[in-house]
Amino acid sequence: MTESRTSPDGAPGVLIEELDELIGHLLPAETAWSEWLQEVSPEYRFSARNMVHYWALRQRDLRRMQSRLASFGLSSLGRSEPHVEGTLRLVRAAAAAMGGDPWHRPESGDVDLERGRELLRSRAVELLGSPPADRRTRIMVTLPSAAATDSGLVRELVERGMNLARINCAHDGPAAWSAMAAHVRSASEVTGLPCLIAMDLAGPKLRTGPLQPGPRVVKIRPTRDALGQVLAPARAWLTSAENPSPVPEPGLVTVPVDGGWLARRQDGDVVRLRDSRGAKRAFVLTEPTATAEGVLATGVKTTYLTSGTVLHVDGIHDPCPVGLLPAREQSLVLNRGDVLTVTRDLSPAPADYGGAPWIGCTLPEVFDNVLVGQAIRFDDGRIGGEVIAVERDSLRVRIDHAGFGGSKLREGKGINVPDTHLPVAALTDKDVADLATVVDIADIVQMSFVQRPSDIERLHQELHRLGGDGLGVVLKIETRRAFERLPQLLLTAMRRPGVGVMIARGDLAVEVGYERLAEVQEEILWLCEAAHLPVIWATQVLEQLAKSGLPSRAEISDAAMAERAECVMLNKGPHIADAIAVLDDILGRMDEHHYKKNALLRQLHSWKPDATG
Repeated sequence: MTESRTSPDGAPGVLIEELDELIGHLLPAETAWSEWLQEVSPEYRFSARNMVHYWALRQRDLRRMQSRLASFGLSSLGRSEPHVEGTLRLVRAAAAAMGGDPWHRPESGDVDLERGRELLRSRAVELLGSPPADRRTRIMVTLPSAAATDSGLVRELVERGMNLARINCAHDGPAAWSAMAAHVRSASEVTGLPCLIAMDLAGPKLRTGPLQPGPRVVKIRPTRDALGQVLAPARAWLTSAENPSPVPEPGLVTVPVDGGWLARRQDGDVVRLRDSRGAKRAFVLTEPTATAEGVLATGVKTTYLTSGTVLHVDGIHDPCPVGLLPAREQSLVLNRGDVLTVTRDLSPAPADYGGAPWIGCTLPEVFDNVLVGQAIRFDDGRIGGEVIAVERDSLRVRIDHAGFGGSKLREGKGINVPDTHLPVAALTDKDVADLATVVDIADIVQMSFVQRPSDIERLHQELHRLGGDGLGVVLKIETRRAFERLPQLLLTAMRRPGVGVMIARGDLAVEVGYERLAEVQEEILWLCEAAHLPVIWATQVLEQLAKSGLPSRAEISDAAMAERAECVMLNKGPHIADAIAVLDDILGRMDEHHYKKNALLRQLHSWKPDATG
């Protein structure tokens, strides 16, 4: 027995010594984090200690030790997140028994492996609600603006499998948010399917400034085949400018006209005009309505229609000018090697910049803190560059990342400065004002741009002031600094009950680099599991399916991986109901195979011994 304990070849004795060393690091880690731990709410104390133990465990490279543990058939510590000390002590006891000592199971209490798993499950229910019977992972859906007026849409989303409705406070306003929430509550009551409401604070806006508007023109064109033959005519929806009616089918161009003129139209009227190029065009009107809300206009040639274009009806003198059309969205086209000037001035920038492109930035603090040589990225990282000059009210960026042939940069697109420390509070004045509505109608508040513990402390103070102590809080991890400070952020959030984390993978990928995203999201999942806190897996899940109706193979695999989180978020899109149904099916299937990193070895029916071809 002595021989086995001292043998250098990975025998139980060597493992016991290594395990004792790891266990010995746990208490010093608690001491190092003691100031943080003592502020944690008592109900989170065990979880906070376990998270600190996990931090201590991951300060060492354990890969060789893991191999030796696995060679003895022992746990290699790869699934120890929810119960670090308990796993270490159990593995040590097993190694000691293999070395000849009597088997003694460690004392219960902190060593109880089931306690960590149960805490995570119960806290997920507390924050996100109970999961459906056929899957553990919940589905959150970002509500479109139409959810404020279309109760049927909200009900369909709930029936398809939406468990949490997300309202983005960066869009619409309190009246629309309240209407959305009322529709969610009503749909949940009518269907008997629970659905909570999460409201996402806008946070400080770091975005591109406005561009000068383009011409007010719409293009109405027929659908043609490869030979140029017309397959379907050009069609537009003429509707009252005073009381516009939504298009009766997707894809129709809306043309506002005088409601009185529209009321005088009859089925079969022919309308003639000269388009913006001077070309003569004709359209036949069909499906007139008694309420003068809209008619279909059908033609056979491509037409460029501008505001003020006069419509003439064959056989009668009843001209009508086209009403105010929306201005075309403009963009800067940036190529690699271009130098873009980013300014504090938010005056609309010209799209036709004559070789010297410039655009505003909505966050003034950028100009006071960015340094030459630091990276700057635009529009979810589609365009990127390096700061080559900094002045008081502007900075110049040499573009080194753009598509071949150039990339378009539009107004209102996100800007990321991953190398720059921005002393900006996560909670803006707008957020504080919005919290009054959030506390009144929501179950969860999601905090954007959180970067430091003081951001969370401020949110807690504002919620307490408004009587929102019972509201759940979700931290959106979307910047490099939030990731780097994640332990401190979690310990601060755990000073009150109802805590979760969202992996905002879009901005996070831009901040840490796309090549690191997979690694970073794994580490966030591990640390949150160690803290027994639920995670929301967000951004671009089944995005192509939600927008186009057809998923990519890659996003199906991504959705399957999301099963390890307690909730998955879908963004809005024309086919969002289909995306919910597909995600519901994927999560239900994966639920039978995995829980976190554990493979669940259910009976498989995939392979037959007599399969021959």
